[in-house]
Amino acid sequence: MSTVIEQPVEARLVAAAPRMPSIPATLHYDRRDPFAVRMTFPAPATLEGVEVCWTFARDLFVDGMEEEAGHGDVRVRPYGYERLVVEFHAPEGTAVVHVRSEDVRRFLDRTTEEVPLGHEHLQVDLDHDLAELMRDAA
Repeated sequence: MSTVIEQPVEARLVAAAPRMPSIPATLHYDRRDPFAVRMTFPAPATLEGVEVCWTFARDLFVDGMEEEAGHGDVRVRPYGYERLVVEFHAPEGTAVVHVRSEDVRRFLDRTTEEVPLGHEHLQVDLDHDLAELMRDAA
């Protein structure tokens, strides 16, 4: 059984301008991929004019609520009590957004109700996934 959790959030783009513009984003969690979350930005909110979706470990959000987390393309850290800073690093450049900590907390609570932290491996059927991979390769 697949359960998908989606939650809209307001992200504030950190830019050189004094006022940070607000952009819509959506957080996604699918128990079929229990270790990951996605953050999607709609086409009108991106420089390229196409939807952009970043996939990263759910643990990155969990850890980033308390301290700086991540060493790769996505990094998360608290910014006071009310906000998180999420950095997205790509060859084209870096985007930095602020999101409300409470929105992310509520999203994480919903995902852990669905799949408790530390129990993600119980959702993965490696035999089935391997059989699918082998079938596709044949």
